[in-house]
Amino acid sequence: MNIIFMGTPDFAVECLDILVKSAHNIIAVITSEDKPAGRGQKIKISDVKKYSIKKNLKILQPKNLKNSDFISEVKSLKPDVFIVVAFRMLPKILWEIPKKGTINLHASLLPNLRGAAPIHWAIIKGFKETGVTTFYINENIDCGKIIEQKKISILKNENTGDLYNKLKKIGANTILSTLEKIDNKDFKSIKQKESEKHLKAPKLNRENTQINWNKPSTEVHNFIRGLNPYPSAWTTVNKINKILKVYKSRKYLSSTNENYKPGTIIMTKNTLLISTGSGLIEILELKLEGKKMMNNIEFNNGFKSLNKTNLI
Repeated sequence: MNIIFMGTPDFAVECLDILVKSAHNIIAVITSEDKPAGRGQKIKISDVKKYSIKKNLKILQPKNLKNSDFISEVKSLKPDVFIVVAFRMLPKILWEIPKKGTINLHASLLPNLRGAAPIHWAIIKGFKETGVTTFYINENIDCGKIIEQKKISILKNENTGDLYNKLKKIGANTILSTLEKIDNKDFKSIKQKESEKHLKAPKLNRENTQINWNKPSTEVHNFIRGLNPYPSAWTTVNKINKILKVYKSRKYLSSTNENYKPGTIIMTKNTLLISTGSGLIEILELKLEGKKMMNNIEFNNGFKSLNKTNLI
């Protein structure tokens, strides 16, 4: 089939790569515009563009997806199907072009975890399994008819980085098998069932990545691993007016925190503990504002004065 691929980050590259190596024909790649980034404001290009340059693929970078010249160019390419992976919302005038539809890959088992950050929220919410879904794009975000789903277990102490790497490989293979189903007309798309039980996966920001120490230790642990490695869970150390980012933790099997308010730092010779609303949590890797990444022992040795300090 003649495919136009749409995507931006590394997660999408895995899918594009498997398509390039397949029998399908990538007639164009649509990705985000080049943008200045960082302190030096150097121009940054997307991971998908970097890959596309190496493979000599036709690249389109429209500022406006409704632009008439852009729409005309896309139509002139006569695509059979669009494949969309980690890209922005498409206008109807664009997604209705290909005769075999526009297929999106979403990193959750829809209709659960619709939204911008499904991998993070699967771990934050303590899910035991997640997966990927291919579906037809329609007017509503992540609501189209499902073509195919693949499930995967979430390991006990897995973080978002670990799960991300597994899902991008599973996602790539699912894209390929979905195209085979469409090509052979060997499937029946399924309407998503709506339920209040299904959780959302909203975009992450400063407000929803702050640790709430009043929650139970299990929830705090899931929150920390769900935001590792990016954007990271954070808290404030009011005594020194610094932001503390927490990257790795584990539940501490003890019930000796009844004398400590939630958010209290408790240092011992070999452990860095913080009390929660129910139980203690052991902090293993963290980064204080202005300092390098540290393990718990390094932090204890350098910041003994913070022992028994409360973070709330």
